[in-house]
Amino acid sequence: MDGTKGHSSGTADSDVSVGRKVTVLKAADDTEPNDEMIARVVTQVSKDDGSSQQTREGEVATGSLSWSARMKNIMCCFGSDRNIDGYAGSEKGIDGKNGLEVCRWPEPVLGPPCEEDVGKKTLILDLDETLVHSSFRPVASADFVIPVEIEGRVIDVYVLKRPYVDEFLKAVGERFEVVVFTASLGKYANPLLDLLDTNKIIRWRLFREACYPFEGSYVKDLQCMGRDPGSMILVDNSPHSYVFQPENAVPISTFIDDMEDQDLLDCLDTLLALEHAPDVRPTLAAVLQRKDIVVFGGYM
Repeated sequence: MDGTKGHSSGTADSDVSVGRKVTVLKAADDTEPNDEMIARVVTQVSKDDGSSQQTREGEVATGSLSWSARMKNIMCCFGSDRNIDGYAGSEKGIDGKNGLEVCRWPEPVLGPPCEEDVGKKTLILDLDETLVHSSFRPVASADFVIPVEIEGRVIDVYVLKRPYVDEFLKAVGERFEVVVFTASLGKYANPLLDLLDTNKIIRWRLFREACYPFEGSYVKDLQCMGRDPGSMILVDNSPHSYVFQPENAVPISTFIDDMEDQDLLDCLDTLLALEHAPDVRPTLAAVLQRKDIVVFGGYM
């Protein structure tokens, strides 16, 4: 259940469309959302056939939250189904390496790793356009239909899974501590992840409140994790998301609707090369150089 009052994810039903099994949580109101409504809930969601990243500068408030309050903002798969619309606390500072204004986190937003994840690298996965593509227009081949309450109205979000996402999650779940970090709100991302992660592979779910607003978008600052910088890997289709720690990032193409897409398989090949690296950053730079992908300075 998400943190929206008076709205439950409900019981999933099945519908068949164009030979695919579609999971529909609940019928929505017959309402056409506008761009402003969309931007308040989901980032990188398509209202038309193309994709546009919807962001609103200044929506993320900062403050100081206790560990118990922080846990309400973060969905952990170990049994908590709580989520509230709040933001993890941070303090502004200047990154001496690149001169960017970054946030300083007085407390980590993740708790200690569970016993089976001790010693593993932490893999942080973006959601929208990396693992799935979402649209507010009906999609005949959608895998899921997620009802989202926006300004008192329930709007359907049609979700298409990226090819091989199930196999990808199974493979990384055996080798990494897996985190999904999205700039979308929990009221959309939580029920979607409940359907996508049926095998409970994802240990932690981080939403918009854990992001840092920077230059009109949301940055995923890995400092908030409370993990060794050399043991974290971020897979994201948006370079702005990892502008603070590009040396930890595995770029991936934006997924819309190409059902021949194999980028998750290519990404898995890169991740396997990092699984046992003492520090993922120099190893990642070398791997990306071999693949003719931009190599980040300072690690070659």
